[in-house]
Amino acid sequence: MTTEVLAPPAPPVFVSGLAGVVAAQTRLSQVDGEAGELLIAGYPVEDLAPQASFEEVAYLLWHGALPTAAQLAEFRASLAAQRDLPPAARPLLQAAAGAQLPVMDALRLAAGTLGLAAGSDDADLRAAGVGLLARTATLVAAYWRLCQGQTPVPPRADLGHAANYLYMLTGEAPSAERARGMETYLNTVVDHGLNASTFTARVIISTGSDLVSAVVGAIGALKGPLHGGAPGPALDMVFEIGEAGRAETYLRAKLDRRERLMGFGHRVYKVRDPRADVLAAAAEQFFNTDGDRALYALARAVEQTAVRLLAERYPQHRYQTNVEYYTALLLHGLGLPSGLFSPTFAVSRAAGWIAHCIEHQATGRIIRPQSEYIGPRDRRYAPPAERA
Repeated sequence: MTTEVLAPPAPPVFVSGLAGVVAAQTRLSQVDGEAGELLIAGYPVEDLAPQASFEEVAYLLWHGALPTAAQLAEFRASLAAQRDLPPAARPLLQAAAGAQLPVMDALRLAAGTLGLAAGSDDADLRAAGVGLLARTATLVAAYWRLCQGQTPVPPRADLGHAANYLYMLTGEAPSAERARGMETYLNTVVDHGLNASTFTARVIISTGSDLVSAVVGAIGALKGPLHGGAPGPALDMVFEIGEAGRAETYLRAKLDRRERLMGFGHRVYKVRDPRADVLAAAAEQFFNTDGDRALYALARAVEQTAVRLLAERYPQHRYQTNVEYYTALLLHGLGLPSGLFSPTFAVSRAAGWIAHCIEHQATGRIIRPQSEYIGPRDRRYAPPAERA
């Protein structure tokens, strides 16, 4: 009889920033940076985002399949019925507006009050998620209006999620073109692999904590500039250039100063960001019927010049347009100021965060990585009087 000798387990290996470490298995989205592909629950983003309603995409992520007509009607009605904020949210938003806090800070503060709303019980994360998703949009819109010295606009149950969000911001029902533009944007950024905010949500829910805590933590991660991105500066650059004939001189000067061209390059995508293609098409469709067509033409000219110059200067990096560039152009065209770009991202991504919490609660265990100690050893305590 022979005895099998088992090799000792390999020691844990430190990986800075967990880069390349697979920490979860998911059916929600696949990001292929080399091929420039993004799948949302199996659907290419370029197929799903321009056609589906936001409610369809949220349902898809939470249930694993697109809804039937009856399921969609029920889901829409549930979202519409839970848009009102709990009473505790209003004074908190007013205090934040008085201090002129950035919208992301106010959203982080006020999102915690959503646990006071009816239907927030975590026995069923999908049921709790409906109210949380619906009210996140209401929080952002209400706070923005308070910051402008305006009265918040109550939500309308007869409008879809995207159209209602625009209505609460402006007080006017949006055109079909504006609603479709917002819908496409929300669908495009709803989920994107295990990014920092999504990982934060999964860590929190893995401890057995509640869904509101997971979403509040995710908002805190998203508001960090290294994660939330900078769509606003991408558009600022277009405005500074002003006309297509100035683009090359302006961009060459920035590259000579080794400054980053905002809206180009991505940590994951080594080719063109597929979300940029979706939002570029959405912007073209919108600006063909509404908005400033000259601005769209300028943005396209700046993009083409930037990509060409980056290829000349850094041929090994394959810098391409990322999601920030056309996010800025589309949301600006829809009438949103740059201060609402990141919060509007959160209005969408909340559906993805909730989906990851649902998925992890069903299949996961507590997320508890190890750390490697690199500090001093063999120290001994001495009373304060004996310390040099």
